[in-house]
Amino acid sequence: MVRTTLSASEARRVALAAQGFGRPRPEAVTARTVSAGAARLGLLQIDSVNVFERSHYLPLYARLGAYDKAALDRLTLTQRSPWIEYWAHEAAFVPRDDLRLFRWRMDAYRERDATRPNRIAGVERTARVRGELLALLAAQGPMPASAVEHESNVRRGPWWGWSDVKHGLEQLFRWGDVVSAGRAGFERVYALPDQVLPAGYFATAPDRQDAVRELVRRSARAVGIGTRADLADHHRLRADDTAAAIADLEDAGELVPVSVAGWKDRAWMHVDARVPRRVDADAVLSPFDPVVWFRPRAERVFGFHYRIEIYTPAPKRVFGYYVLPVLQDEALVGRVDLKSDRQRGVLHVRTAWHEPGSVVDVDRLAALLRRTAAWQGLGDVEVTDRGTAAADLAGALGVRPRRDG
Repeated sequence: MVRTTLSASEARRVALAAQGFGRPRPEAVTARTVSAGAARLGLLQIDSVNVFERSHYLPLYARLGAYDKAALDRLTLTQRSPWIEYWAHEAAFVPRDDLRLFRWRMDAYRERDATRPNRIAGVERTARVRGELLALLAAQGPMPASAVEHESNVRRGPWWGWSDVKHGLEQLFRWGDVVSAGRAGFERVYALPDQVLPAGYFATAPDRQDAVRELVRRSARAVGIGTRADLADHHRLRADDTAAAIADLEDAGELVPVSVAGWKDRAWMHVDARVPRRVDADAVLSPFDPVVWFRPRAERVFGFHYRIEIYTPAPKRVFGYYVLPVLQDEALVGRVDLKSDRQRGVLHVRTAWHEPGSVVDVDRLAALLRRTAAWQGLGDVEVTDRGTAAADLAGALGVRPRRDG
């Protein structure tokens, strides 16, 4: 019997179960296990920060435990990998067959870039470069921006600014005139569609309405339970498009309207979502894990106010540079700022915090961090004495906390 009212705790468990938490972890994580785990998530957000570990590796670690990252690399990073890259949430890896679901978005980006005043100048400036880039890719095959020998391949503005070559390639990538052919040294490799996709691939793309409906269907399966905003954010869809898709899926019996205690907005649960009696989980989550990447949802579902502080000046940071939420069972009970110090062979816990009203089980967290260090190829775990949980965590690890600063 389909539920129509849920407590806040039940909604949390639905959300975590849909994301693959609470399942028994396999004794051995094989390439097939990695592929199945990624398929359950449907997309992996990409981020370049590597102070602890690149973000797209972390969701599978949180759900499966230690696995061979080379298995995920084979799934995502080569020219013929079964997953490919596009703006599916932010920049993300998605199954190659799913790229056609974003054809309408490519067309929308092209129209936006041609009509918005703040976009037109940049598009006009790179017009000649784009033509030359398409000819170059046709003649020489896939390549990253850094491999393009061109007078315009110099940075504009500050050191982090893009060259006109990079701007041109990114415009073509948004529009689908070029696609990803994997990554080299974690730099995106660009290719013409027919160099990496089957002939006529985009000819089979659904129209916008059908594509959005399918994306919302997948969002609902991935989140388990969510508001319209939750379902829209998963693939960064417009609210009106999402509302129309929800109505269609509700009529089809795939989404069930539900009321969740404490939630102000209407919610829907996927018809196949389960309401487990409990969720046993033990993980640190990437800032870009689907459980927490939509910050309003993290606050509503878990009571967890979360802002990443990478771009905050150090003196103004509250919790640290690369802070990961600590998930224990169905609650986000704390956060830790982690750094993989590869030169010293140490996993450095730069800050550790209990959430207000919660207490981290530091013995469980210590054991998790030791497993995490081993997964990272590191030996020791060290703790700096900053944060409300730092002293307790150091004690559980049996180490003396380092003084902050």
